[in-house]
Amino acid sequence: MTESTASPWQSQPHAIVERDGIRYTLLGTAHVSRTSVDAVEDAIASGVYDTVAVELDAGRLQALTDPDTLAKLNLVDVIRKGRVAMFAANLALAAYQRRLAEQLGIEPGAELKHAVAAAKQRGLAVELIDREVGLTFKRASGRLGWGGKMKLAGGLLSGLLSSDEMTEEEIEKLKQGDILESSFGEFAESSPALYESVIAERDRYMAARLREAPTGAKEVLAVVGAGHLAGLAKHLAEDGESPSATRQALEEVPPSRSLRWIGTAIMVLILAMIGWGYWQGGVEVGRQLLTEWVLITAGCAALGTILAAGHPLGVIAAAIAAPLKPFRPPGISPGLFSALIEAHLRKPAYGDFLALRDDAATLRGWYRNRVSRTLLNFILTNLGSSLGVWIAGLRIVRQVLG
Repeated sequence: MTESTASPWQSQPHAIVERDGIRYTLLGTAHVSRTSVDAVEDAIASGVYDTVAVELDAGRLQALTDPDTLAKLNLVDVIRKGRVAMFAANLALAAYQRRLAEQLGIEPGAELKHAVAAAKQRGLAVELIDREVGLTFKRASGRLGWGGKMKLAGGLLSGLLSSDEMTEEEIEKLKQGDILESSFGEFAESSPALYESVIAERDRYMAARLREAPTGAKEVLAVVGAGHLAGLAKHLAEDGESPSATRQALEEVPPSRSLRWIGTAIMVLILAMIGWGYWQGGVEVGRQLLTEWVLITAGCAALGTILAAGHPLGVIAAAIAAPLKPFRPPGISPGLFSALIEAHLRKPAYGDFLALRDDAATLRGWYRNRVSRTLLNFILTNLGSSLGVWIAGLRIVRQVLG
């Protein structure tokens, strides 16, 4: 085809892979570019393709197409199922994307939204090939140590609350990269573990999902970020493992056994030290160690709830639950109690859910909005409780061994 007759979308980064009787056209886009929107619409309008695949999961597609998605959320259910951290990460990503939209005049991922709409309008099959963002975050977090997790949270928080406009250099970099990677801040650039989960693993995952194309598909158009184009083409052409096995392996979240054992070992050590205090120093010494444990853990958990502007009953519940850590079932934390009390006694209104994306873009908004303030109760109370365990534990060990 000559330059004069080439379709406009063909001037965009793309690759073509043929495998198992299916021709895959991978169209690399910039998630913040109007040109990419036009290229996608032009490619679909060509009438060549019977299937359109997009770099989205069901949750992100719903967020793009349904403005009331957050308003339909069952917050209490999110808390009870232990999905607060994942919801907070999704909220941070949404706020970051909203800030980009305001600066650049285009919603990040607009070309993906248009691809789905155009495909459905023409009666084409639509495939969502990206991994659910919560799974990506969990796998990324699981690869990091304690320090790495803190840097990751800091990167998310920085991208969430920053009011600085992106420079031209940052915008151009974003056009060539990936929206998830950029939302994690500069930490993504220096963390091989994060890059593996956020970029490389998703290349493999999306390649596997493309190979699971519906029966009868012959011409598949895959709309993906330009940063995935080379890796996706390579895996699509070369991977030999069955696509279902690859996908299932990349959806698993290995339990953090090491951290769980470390936590258990610390609690056993602290209890042993208190018991040793009773045995060696008598009732008075043992009572003193036990009192310090209760006061420090309860005080730090309560302080976390107070910093989250929690309800007074939530402060009391956190203070009662924190010292009982050795006896609490896994997943039952002081933050769970304070967040549930916050959600029940200061029940979020419909307007809180509608304003959530905008309010999450500022620190003041996090406290003003009842949904995000409930999340703060969960997070800050648990952080305070964890800090209290370390402080109390170190004081007890120092007194017993000193």
